[in-house]
Amino acid sequence: MGFKELQIKVPTNYSNSLIQGIVRKKLRIRNLSFEILNKSLDARKKNNIQWQLRLLVISKELKGPAYIPEEGLKIDYKKREKRITVVGSGPAGFFAAYVLQMAGFKVRIIERGTEVNKRAREIEEFESTGQFNSKSNYAFGEGGAGTFSDGKLTSRSKHISKERQFIHSCYVEAGAPEEILYMAHPHLGSDNLKIIVQNLREKFIALGGEVHFETCFTQLKIKSNLVSVFETEKGKIESDYYLLANGHSAFDTARMLIKAGVLYRTKNFAIGSRMEHPQNIINTAQWGCNTLAGVKAAEYRLSAKTDKGRPVYTFCMCPGGVIVPAAAYENTSIVNGMSLYHRNDQFANAACVAGIHLNELLNKEVDPLEAIDWLEALEQKFYEINQGYTLPVCSIKDFINGKLQSEFNKESSYPLAIEQQVLWEFLPKEISNAMRSGLKEFCSKLSGFEYGNIMGLESKTSAPIQVERDELRRAVGINNLFIIGEGSGYAGGIISSAADGIKAALSIIEMES
Repeated sequence: MGFKELQIKVPTNYSNSLIQGIVRKKLRIRNLSFEILNKSLDARKKNNIQWQLRLLVISKELKGPAYIPEEGLKIDYKKREKRITVVGSGPAGFFAAYVLQMAGFKVRIIERGTEVNKRAREIEEFESTGQFNSKSNYAFGEGGAGTFSDGKLTSRSKHISKERQFIHSCYVEAGAPEEILYMAHPHLGSDNLKIIVQNLREKFIALGGEVHFETCFTQLKIKSNLVSVFETEKGKIESDYYLLANGHSAFDTARMLIKAGVLYRTKNFAIGSRMEHPQNIINTAQWGCNTLAGVKAAEYRLSAKTDKGRPVYTFCMCPGGVIVPAAAYENTSIVNGMSLYHRNDQFANAACVAGIHLNELLNKEVDPLEAIDWLEALEQKFYEINQGYTLPVCSIKDFINGKLQSEFNKESSYPLAIEQQVLWEFLPKEISNAMRSGLKEFCSKLSGFEYGNIMGLESKTSAPIQVERDELRRAVGINNLFIIGEGSGYAGGIISSAADGIKAALSIIEMES
């Protein structure tokens, strides 16, 4: 049984029988099976948009050796007595815990937020009443911030192919669509994620793992290069290893760790606002038509470099999605984007952000605690603008011109109120100026882009600080403390965070072998 890899292009509404016919003709064979290895949309010619497929074709009529799949991540089980506590149930924390439990350790996950179904109900209540819930919101709860997102599975991280394959396989086993195994830009959708994270939790518990919700990590003490005291709001916990996957929204945890002696440094990050367009504007700009058979909704990814060299780019684009109030703490206001799997809402949204380093922005050496304070103060400022979660909004055209002249689109996916205001004046001047320059370029790239809205504060592209850790992902100088995921400052997004957690777990397995 021989095999061959083959690249073909097919119409967007292709069928499997069409693929088989093309392969038979190209390879001159009759009996075959095929697997899609990669699928990406080629929209360079708007009058001939096609799917580009990379196929693995297997047939007795092909000469050569049989196909042998690459070996995946290998996790050997043996009963181990060491106890491990993982803080946070987002991708980094969950996958670290899952791999360690598979390897035979005694693993406990503690999560400050609620389980996913309760979390969903309480988010719905927040959006209908405006009453913020500090324990159950878009930032905190089962699955982390990513549970209520578009569920993108793209990552630019290198050397994680086995980890990526393992993560994708786990998601499929937990109910994700199989297309995530081959799509060039796979996504899960928040509706699928709510099911997936619950199914994964049940698998983890079936292996012997423990999960404790509504349990906030509150204190850490270090003695002789080891964690000597680890406390939660429900009491002390003793473990042999501690893995912290607290995410980049947990400012209170980061402050506590810094004061306990965990070493951090400031780093580059990005802030800006979220843009929203009717999805048909984006579809028409990208495809030349409003709908395209076989494709859900058009996406975009845009970037520009300003005169002063500050990068401006779009982030976390959600086709057919909604803008959500994503505050992690009371009296703060930030936004994020979310899509369901079918991406069939009437609006598209994405962040427009500018890269910064606070040392350069503030013209002084900024320490990690100051960086957190600065960002939190900005999030509080956006709450104070309207004394709540009403978002300041203006048209992209007015943001570029620096004047409120045109009518903004009063229809929005944002579940709470919006109000036309001089949004650019609420952001740091250097950021507004850079965004203005970037938006001009974006408008030249996508027809009709200037007719969208821009609103609120987007401040969670990545953490403003980064832990100092060794090659095993341990906090420097603390031999049993691992800091992983977005809160570590080394990962961003579902896949890179999950892979970071897996690599930390593999380090512990190697240490205990």
